[in-house]
Amino acid sequence: MGLFSNLMNSIWRHAPEKTPAPASAPVTAPVATIAPTAAISPAQAAPAAATAELHAATATAATTPVHVIDVEAILDGLRAQRPNDDLDWRRSIVDLMSLVGMDHSLASRRELAKELGYTGSTTDTATMNVWLHKQVLTQITMNGGKVPANLLD
Repeated sequence: MGLFSNLMNSIWRHAPEKTPAPASAPVTAPVATIAPTAAISPAQAAPAAATAELHAATATAATTPVHVIDVEAILDGLRAQRPNDDLDWRRSIVDLMSLVGMDHSLASRRELAKELGYTGSTTDTATMNVWLHKQVLTQITMNGGKVPANLLD
């Protein structure tokens, strides 16, 4: 398990039980039908029935809400539990990692940057940290986390 997985799991474990995303407009898939004929063999009916089942399953999956983790609420909640610590998880990867109880040393951040595909110089820690913070939040959203849009710009 990589550092990013550890970071994400550190956030997810503080999530409340399932919080469904708002349902969008229901999507309905067409269901295949067979026009009545004089005689339909079981071999002809089977593919049409399978197609109808597939369309029904697709329609159900498309309207089922996805479990979304409200990362902002979780991290703000963790931050509230540490009123004496000046942790700004919204701007600092060091503070974000610290807030969820991870090692935020330069070695850990370099390892995380390598894991996430950072191609810049890891000796320019300010640039790496800014990239890393943005990339972590972006990856979290790609894995089911809800993060304020202004933090992803």
